[in-house]
Amino acid sequence: MPKLADLKKLIDERRASEPAPAPEPRAVASPPRRSVAASKHADGDVDLKSAFADVAPIKRANRASVALPAPLPVARHRIADEEDALEASKYGAEPAPQTWDIGQEPEGEQTFLRTGLGTDVLTKLRRGQWTVQAELDLHGHDSVQARDALADFLEEARGAGMRCVRVIHGKGLTSPGGEPVLKGKVRRWLQRWDDVLAYCEAPQNAGGGGAVIVLLRGR
Repeated sequence: MPKLADLKKLIDERRASEPAPAPEPRAVASPPRRSVAASKHADGDVDLKSAFADVAPIKRANRASVALPAPLPVARHRIADEEDALEASKYGAEPAPQTWDIGQEPEGEQTFLRTGLGTDVLTKLRRGQWTVQAELDLHGHDSVQARDALADFLEEARGAGMRCVRVIHGKGLTSPGGEPVLKGKVRRWLQRWDDVLAYCEAPQNAGGGGAVIVLLRGR
């Protein structure tokens, strides 16, 4: 009669000689998100682009149409004069009114003071004691037009009670030969108006030799 140990050995040898059974395939469940996404593209879905093809947006009736005003024209001669004044003030090509004393002007007619007034009036005018309240630009005017425009401007300024105004006559950069035409005439006209108490050449940042600051008589 065989021993139990021999019987166990025979069973083990038989099991080792037989091939191992293949594992059964596991069923993989699809994620819930994929199933939901697949259901969105079903044949019965509505095509929104086709459904709203004939829909027009509603226009807002409470919007005001604002027409912007056209930009004001800029005088080319004035720009040239301002650029020239800027260069002069930057490099010191022209002396500023604050660098010379009254009666020692480098050029004639740079200042004017009505007889009977103290020199302190002109000093205060040069230092900006009075605020410039109006401005007249004579670029593009001939002598006759400039004189009429200047007369009207001074009358309106006096009528409005203004005391200090600026008159821009230019430096004559575009005049024949580069000689200023209106510069001397405007300053002589101002001297003949009784309502003009004094004037001085404008600072470099306000026109320099191309403009004058004028003090008018009070009402």
